Amino acid sequence: MAEQLFANKVVLVTGGAGGIGRATALAFGEAGGRVVVSDVSPAGEETVAMITQAGGEAIFVQSDVSKEAQVEALVAKAVAAYGRLDCAFNNAGIEEESKPLADADEALFDRIISVNVKGAWLCMKHEIRQMLKQGGGAIVNTASVAGLVGAPLQPIYAASKHAVVGMTKTAAAEYGKAGIRINSVCPGVIRTPMMERALEREPRREKGIAKIHPIGRIGEAGEIAGAVLWLCSDAASFVTGHQMAVDGGLTCV
Repeated sequence: MAEQLFANKVVLVTGGAGGIGRATALAFGEAGGRVVVSDVSPAGEETVAMITQAGGEAIFVQSDVSKEAQVEALVAKAVAAYGRLDCAFNNAGIEEESKPLADADEALFDRIISVNVKGAWLCMKHEIRQMLKQGGGAIVNTASVAGLVGAPLQPIYAASKHAVVGMTKTAAAEYGKAGIRINSVCPGVIRTPMMERALEREPRREKGIAKIHPIGRIGEAGEIAGAVLWLCSDAASFVTGHQMAVDGGLTCV
């Protein structure tokens, strides 16, 4: 068992059914956190099983982050189960099929903004209300390198992640004196089940994707989890409003 940096801490992870969310939920569980895993997919139950089988403590709450009543209920269930909410990783999000801006349609725009922007806002809204009651906490939002630079062929996704960065900075400024730290993590291209499926369809893309990262490879979900845990830990006690690029150097060139 890893060092218990989050012993007795209550942690909420959205988008926890797979990929970065699952890797981060498992890492929090290994570090002693009491993990509330949430996802629109019931596969979040599998994440909980993995945590408990490893000796950790976790529950699953199925929810759609784009629906306020469900987000409010999610936070309430976390508090009902464990008494408080110390950390939250707002990771739920969706990507778009690659298309130039002028070829995208309104339904796609509405769906991406609803989940990625409205979802992050609703989660922060209800997490912050709970953290204000208890005197503090730490929140990390999943943005993206597409929230820091342009993302050709993914204009709506880039817009949504720029919005997450803007909300993160603003909320950090608003609630810093209340003891609530709010940061974002900005991954480069990460090897997740979604990415693996894309590479199966177009195997030749992998070399090109790896090449755009100065480090020379695609990132792993656990590398994002490590950054999130650090941002939520006491080691980052003077860090707020920061957009941490974990991108193999993608945004430095």
